[in-house]
Amino acid sequence: MYPQRYSANGKLLLTGEYFVLDGAVALAVPTRLGQVMEVWSENPEMETFYWQSFDSDKTCWFEGRFSKKDFKSIENTDLAIANRLTEIFNAVYHLNPSFITKKINEVFSIKTKLDFPRAWGLGTSSTLIAMIASWSDIDPYQLLAKTFGGSGYDLACATANQSLLYQLPGPVIKSVPFSPKFSDQIYFVYLNQKQNSREGIERYRKIQSVLSKEISEISALTNEMLNCRTSTEFSRIISAHEELVSRTLKIERAKDLYFSDFPGEIKSLGAWGGDFVMVTSDRPINWVENYFNKKGMNVFKTYKNLIKEDGLELVE
Repeated sequence: MYPQRYSANGKLLLTGEYFVLDGAVALAVPTRLGQVMEVWSENPEMETFYWQSFDSDKTCWFEGRFSKKDFKSIENTDLAIANRLTEIFNAVYHLNPSFITKKINEVFSIKTKLDFPRAWGLGTSSTLIAMIASWSDIDPYQLLAKTFGGSGYDLACATANQSLLYQLPGPVIKSVPFSPKFSDQIYFVYLNQKQNSREGIERYRKIQSVLSKEISEISALTNEMLNCRTSTEFSRIISAHEELVSRTLKIERAKDLYFSDFPGEIKSLGAWGGDFVMVTSDRPINWVENYFNKKGMNVFKTYKNLIKEDGLELVE
């Protein structure tokens, strides 16, 4: 018997981080790398089901056995992760009570497999929520609200075939083509520091001042980035966006902290201080990659190899 198979894209938020929570228009892109979930239904008479999660290097980073009756963990390799899965299943049951009789009772085992290392922050949680929602026939945004929280842009990316504009409330989602002619001068570099986006959101929420002006400015910069035609203009937009977020959150820009001598622009993505940065430079690709390699940052991706976009040909 073959398993039911579900898949979801990873994500990157190019503009609007934090401010998207309060209505700023954000530009988000799905990645070619994502996660797959396989649901095996071989023994419906069992009172438990197994769960295994595999990283991109095929190592099993979580394993557990759960009750089909109340989703509680019977055995596991990480209690915190087991409790999180129990929370997700309970939320699914609340949103769709027939989930037990129509879905979970037939399950023998569930396996998830990442295309990217879990530490990269490309959406281990959001891809999981998207796949479980698809399997259980529920609204992924309602499931997100009852579990991880957040803006939901990552769920929009999970099933998208191209870049999108995302805005709350709603959400309002608009697919947009974003394949700049200068995309061969855009790169993504992993900073070797996994950041917790929930902690970043909490820091943002502590800001007491009204941010309507900043939200409008972020939305304007998103529109400018979407429509810019030259790498010079793209760099100017990145710099303006970084300055605005830095000033508001009172956090130094990644370029000022780590790359002050870099001949180009660098923009933090997601929670500031970790995960990926977006880089643009008119220097040759080998020079740019070598610059970051010398700083111990060896995860270097081109735009075309990382970003999923209709009509964008994969370059090996």
